[in-house]
Amino acid sequence: MGNPTGTFTRRRFLKTVSIASAAAASGMVATQAHAAEFTLKYANNLPATHPMNIRAKEMAAKIATESKGRIDLQVYPNNQLGNDTDTLGQVRSGAVDFFTLSPLILGTLVPAAQISGVGFAFKDYNQVWAAMDGELGAHVRKQIESKSTLFAFEKIWDNGYRQITNSTRPIAKPEDLKGMKLRVPPSPLWTSMFRAFDSAPASINFAEVYSALQTKIVEGQENPLAIISTAKLYEVQKYCSVTNHMWDGFWFLANKKSFERLPKDLQDIVTRNVNKAGVKQRADTRALNDSLVADMKGKGLQFNDTDNEAFRAKLRSAGFYAEWHKKFGDEAWTVLEKYTGKLA
Repeated sequence: MGNPTGTFTRRRFLKTVSIASAAAASGMVATQAHAAEFTLKYANNLPATHPMNIRAKEMAAKIATESKGRIDLQVYPNNQLGNDTDTLGQVRSGAVDFFTLSPLILGTLVPAAQISGVGFAFKDYNQVWAAMDGELGAHVRKQIESKSTLFAFEKIWDNGYRQITNSTRPIAKPEDLKGMKLRVPPSPLWTSMFRAFDSAPASINFAEVYSALQTKIVEGQENPLAIISTAKLYEVQKYCSVTNHMWDGFWFLANKKSFERLPKDLQDIVTRNVNKAGVKQRADTRALNDSLVADMKGKGLQFNDTDNEAFRAKLRSAGFYAEWHKKFGDEAWTVLEKYTGKLA
């Protein structure tokens, strides 16, 4: 899946033929069209049609071009190399070179990474990008590098604000979540937040979400609209409540040893293109999320708005913010509130 597009492959082939001909003419030994000097694997858990993978394929082609064919970055979408937990293990060991993962799931390895997902913290994208491209993002990247065999590239990719879907009832106020069986990713922060709303959260890997909803193992789930759409969750859900309860992104993670094997000039090419693709993907994802309400209404999903302040007040009274302030520590919490305003 991760090979460059057919157009690019033909272009590279023609260029290779041209170089080989020139070499032969000058008396050099023309070798066969050789394999790339470095083959790198990038895995993610999203469908091939998601903006992440569209930009990743474009990024892979640019890296191949700029490195003059020395790097072949192969893209493996849709859990092809395993679920999130499996692939995180592979990128930590170096079997996979790159992996994009939600800060909230990365929190199982680096607890500080979860801070960007505190419930109802960021009111809008202006706050999100100021924080993640600023001190909060820098704080998290430093923690990732100090506590694992990984590092994260500077520009976090966008997953969007998360919304709640279910097959039972619209969620308009915190009380509507009481007792609801809701799939959440395997993350203590998610579990803690939905327990504060008196729901029944269940940790299920994303690869199993569709079947869990279809067979009613859980009533609902929560994800950004782009994922609800590309994973076709509207086929097995009736209601979508626009809660914007968490902003979520994807740190573009790399295995340190694997990356350090690349010469400095190739490291620069990869870094520049990963970050440029991330910024483009942010705009793509936001535009896609904005366009999807009408599209999924047409597919039968019923939408409703919510009172965010009521949810924030419930988290405050349940001690959620105080609990996570204590877990993250004063330093990190102060940086978060620099961008969000006072939470508790």
